[in-house]
Amino acid sequence: MANSITVPALLTLVLCLISSTVSTSVDNHPIRRGGGHMNVIDRCWRRNRLWASRRQRLASCSAGFAGKMRNNIGPGLRWYVVTNPGDDPAQPRPGTLRYGATMIPGKVWITFAHDMQITLRSPLPIKSYTTLDGRGAVVHIARGAGLLLNNVHDVIIHGLHFYGNRAATAGTDGDAIRLVGSRKVWIDHNTLYAGEDGLVDVTRGSTDITVSNNWFHDHNKVMLLGHDDGFLEDRNMRVTVVFNRFGPNCSQRMPRIRHGYAHVANNLYDGWVKYAIGGSMNPKVKSEANLFIAPSNHKKRSPGERRRMGSNGSGSR
Repeated sequence: MANSITVPALLTLVLCLISSTVSTSVDNHPIRRGGGHMNVIDRCWRRNRLWASRRQRLASCSAGFAGKMRNNIGPGLRWYVVTNPGDDPAQPRPGTLRYGATMIPGKVWITFAHDMQITLRSPLPIKSYTTLDGRGAVVHIARGAGLLLNNVHDVIIHGLHFYGNRAATAGTDGDAIRLVGSRKVWIDHNTLYAGEDGLVDVTRGSTDITVSNNWFHDHNKVMLLGHDDGFLEDRNMRVTVVFNRFGPNCSQRMPRIRHGYAHVANNLYDGWVKYAIGGSMNPKVKSEANLFIAPSNHKKRSPGERRRMGSNGSGSR
């Protein structure tokens, strides 16, 4: 997984990575003009001063295996503004995120009226053709459950902050964003850290996923691609991981791949504890143009890990 690049190319890559990844933390505030170091996704919409009145342009800006997200716009699209940070899973109230995500049929584009922290009392199911657009506000999904994408498609999750996510009810996990049997999902420009379980888990036959421009930090098991060693349907999984920043203080799974195919490109790795990119069960990983900043502990300087099946038939970690 080593990368060979020239010094000028390395400097250009560093500038591009800093522009595309560090900007995640300021994505909801006025941006600097010029865009000389914006990546291909951000150039598509951020250079337009009128982006706030042309939000649907975002659906044409995705890249990687998710493809363009134009199914999320067009005829039948309904707009919904979150005004209330409360959450009632039993009786979702108008104005809350849960109401917009679960009670409005068809295509829905969800925005937020102002800065807010939403503590979900149970995992929030996201249906097909849903866009969560956090641009223009600082929105925290924090100290409660996360998002659940269960057998859905055509979903955009953009510009949100996830931290302290935990198993809020019995029988659930503590993932910030969990995909189960889902396809055509774009996770872009979010900040995720300090959760109870995974930050992004892509499992059980999910495919055609793009994870881009996110900032992951202060977490152990960051991103899992593949349910378990025995779930062979994940052989068809295709995931793009691009323009993300991992670290500081991330331990492992950036990502960790079972069975499927992952294109991991142009990411910044600011150290790791166990490993950066890992795989088992014969996955295919294309790692290119990533910048790895090794931790000071010389024993942990290798960014990758390949797991072999043990005598008990398990290669999981």
